[in-house]
Amino acid sequence: MRRPIVNSVSGVDLLVIGGGGLLGREIIRQARASGAQVVATFHHRPRPVAGVDWRPLDIRIRDDVGDLVRQTRPTAIMNAAFKKDDWATTANGAAHVALAAARDGVRLVHVSSDAVFSGAAERYDEHSVPDPVTPYGAAKAAAETAVAAIHPAAVVARTSLIIGDGDSPHEAHVHAVARGTTTDVLFTDEVRCPIHVADLASALVELAGSPQTGIQHLAGTDAVSRYELGMLIAHRDGLDEAELPRGLRAETRHPGALDVRLDCTETRSRLTTRLRGAFEFLGSASCP
Repeated sequence: MRRPIVNSVSGVDLLVIGGGGLLGREIIRQARASGAQVVATFHHRPRPVAGVDWRPLDIRIRDDVGDLVRQTRPTAIMNAAFKKDDWATTANGAAHVALAAARDGVRLVHVSSDAVFSGAAERYDEHSVPDPVTPYGAAKAAAETAVAAIHPAAVVARTSLIIGDGDSPHEAHVHAVARGTTTDVLFTDEVRCPIHVADLASALVELAGSPQTGIQHLAGTDAVSRYELGMLIAHRDGLDEAELPRGLRAETRHPGALDVRLDCTETRSRLTTRLRGAFEFLGSASCP
């Protein structure tokens, strides 16, 4: 059964690291809707969200992370911060958050990625060993190792492409391709299991209030190519689907895995949150 994040005696309910991103904002929205007291961090500028205490934070600085956790005394921490081209943020920063959470006995949910996998396997479940093929994937895999070693009671939640209601980078890219403002193509051989940001945030908040620990997989039920995803977004948004060029990633020099499918069977069996597939959540512009 889903439990709310338990109120702490003298601190806040939830500290969201990386609150300014698409996922961070949705976590904040859902936590606030449930009545939780939220502190959220930003690196460059805060987001205007009513009732949220925004704090500047550079998670690359270990002492700053520890000081913030001591000051806010959260019941739970959600780490949704990353920067693809910065190992210090994605890997070292995750270790700094885990150190602070473990030191003060704080519940920690760390958001990871399917980028930790190469695509060599047919499917990847919660027991699969990371084998990254990109620097970002390696940083995410290093973060997972650090979090598990430092804070064994933490949750490490791997997810896939995060889609919103028009406000995600993936949707913006499809629009740019359709308008011809980029020369990119949408790959037919690069497959993922996209998830709606509302479903992902709900599952993460649920895990924060649960007794679960270790690796959890949170992805949509449909495995689709980048091109298929683009077609779904174009259809929803009224774009000309004929304007979407297709291609094969295998024929380019773009590094990265081709077909990565997260098997979420084990994690789904523990959740009340339903993780929809792209064919369902992109069939309508509405969000649950």
